[in-house]
Amino acid sequence: MHHLTHDLLSPVPGVTRQLHSFHFGPRGQGKVYIQASLHADELPGMLVAWHLKQRLRDLHQQGLLQREVVLVPVANPVGLEQVLLDAPLGRFELHSGENFNRKFVDLSDSIGDQIEPRLSGDPEHNLALIRKYLRRGLEAHPAVTPLQAQRLTLQRLACDAELVLDLHCDFEAVEHLYTTPEAWPQVEPLARYLGAQASLLATDSGGQSFDECFSLVWWQLQQRFAKRFPIPLGCVAVTVELRGQADVNHELARQDCQAILDFLVHRGVITGQASPQPPLRYPATPLAAVEPLAAPRGGLLVFHAKPGQYLEPGQQVAEIIDPLNDQVTPVSTAHGGLLYARSVRRMATTGMVIAHVAGEQVCRSGYLLAN
Repeated sequence: MHHLTHDLLSPVPGVTRQLHSFHFGPRGQGKVYIQASLHADELPGMLVAWHLKQRLRDLHQQGLLQREVVLVPVANPVGLEQVLLDAPLGRFELHSGENFNRKFVDLSDSIGDQIEPRLSGDPEHNLALIRKYLRRGLEAHPAVTPLQAQRLTLQRLACDAELVLDLHCDFEAVEHLYTTPEAWPQVEPLARYLGAQASLLATDSGGQSFDECFSLVWWQLQQRFAKRFPIPLGCVAVTVELRGQADVNHELARQDCQAILDFLVHRGVITGQASPQPPLRYPATPLAAVEPLAAPRGGLLVFHAKPGQYLEPGQQVAEIIDPLNDQVTPVSTAHGGLLYARSVRRMATTGMVIAHVAGEQVCRSGYLLAN
């Protein structure tokens, strides 16, 4: 195992920040990248990463790793220190107001211009060429704020990986994941091993999130050159939502750690016999078919449905109670589907999204992410 530290841009004199990466297995034979808690108040993944570190160290010592595995257990030291009046604020940077998991660098156009005269009919040549220029482009890209420096450091660590797993969680939720329709055939075994109850697919959900900054560059290059040159899918990227924020315990973390290791055995990253895949708990559905349920007015929020519950069209999910005028307002799903996440807050404000339902009927377009 190799432990590397990466100095980040200092916000003011006297303050230093670092990212830590742990590298297991042989270099130069393929790469897997796993990070946790990019939203710094989402901690189940950090515990899973800690368990992974122990297991990967043993696998490394036993010579059972066939590819390099890079692990970043704390992907957001900037957000981790943001605590205001005993409340962690790890989703948005307080200085800029930006979501930590948005606005990663998109180099697809510049890389495409550089590689066009060098592409060939050999997909393996093109694969290596794109990774080379992606690394080179990210190394040359400037960072003028601490947030940009953190984003770039993470991108540089992961840009040449064949598999990227970004470990998150929701507020109150069942296990679910996000990936692309193009990657789904390769990701489905991971969904099975994890017991994911929803798998949400979109090629471009908007916002240039961490997982999509890798999947999109390959997709965009494929769209540009597909008629002339073979461009493989060079990176399978997945955002894994490890239930809810309060689900930080060793039993669940060991379970999720083992599921990820089973998936890596399945992919040939770890030497061994792959475990049988469990049944898929819920079919993959379009992210554009997710119905966000919003509170039509403010008031006390009382849920009638729990994460993991399948809802029929028109079924009530919650009610909003105004304790002053005694008005009770039901909130129901229009399309039905799997309620996979809901808010932890119990005082709703007007327009606040209180839950998400994974349906099958496309009902949205454009920007598909939460704030």
